[in-house]
Amino acid sequence: MSISGQVAVITGAASGIGNAIAEEFASCGAKVVIADLARDKADEAAERIRSAGGTAVGLPVDVADREAVEKLFARAEAELGPVDILVNNAGISIDRGVRRITDDEWNRTVAINQTGVFLCSQAAVTSMTKRRRGRVINVASRAWLGWFGQLAYASSKGGTVSATRSLAIEMAKYGITVNCLAPGLIDTPLLRREPPEVMERLLQAQPMGTLGDARDVAWAARFFASPEAQSITGQVLYVCGGKSLFAQPAG
Repeated sequence: MSISGQVAVITGAASGIGNAIAEEFASCGAKVVIADLARDKADEAAERIRSAGGTAVGLPVDVADREAVEKLFARAEAELGPVDILVNNAGISIDRGVRRITDDEWNRTVAINQTGVFLCSQAAVTSMTKRRRGRVINVASRAWLGWFGQLAYASSKGGTVSATRSLAIEMAKYGITVNCLAPGLIDTPLLRREPPEVMERLLQAQPMGTLGDARDVAWAARFFASPEAQSITGQVLYVCGGKSLFAQPAG
């Protein structure tokens, strides 16, 4: 599943799932752009890849800002070459029930999780269509199927799934595939901030009773990016330990 020599932009790649995808791609010979709001962490992540013998640059971006996104893709092409692979991974999760979530929380969630996918995809495919090839991989969440207290998050990730399907139809004639990953509970530093009692309830709701590893998602992303997936488009691949099939809230 060679992606050697290809240029990949991964948003939200300074840590967690995005970082695992960036490291996996770089280990396969891809030239990686670590795009993240946290400039210093993006630089550090890129330096780790370079220290391991890979090719990477860290670039700052707010995916909800059109000007910032356009600058990101211009710099990525200037430093590494035309973008072959886009991974829309940047996202936030604000857990609030419908009676508690504020306008600002709703708007920010949609801006990053949904508008960010639109802006980055638009910038990427504008170049890809000219070369009639490319891969767009969107990272949604199992939560798009619905979960307690995740009205904003689930809605935004549902929008990501719909965007995947629509963009796949539009880009098919150009040889560009667009697919979606839907992770469940993945062991990341962000998840580990949850109190022990919350983690226990989350694990009890998991059919497999375990957390996924960020590398599980990275391997799935590499498959979608590979030549072997050239006939796969508009699909959602769950990496969720079975939670997309069934989840029983603890207690």
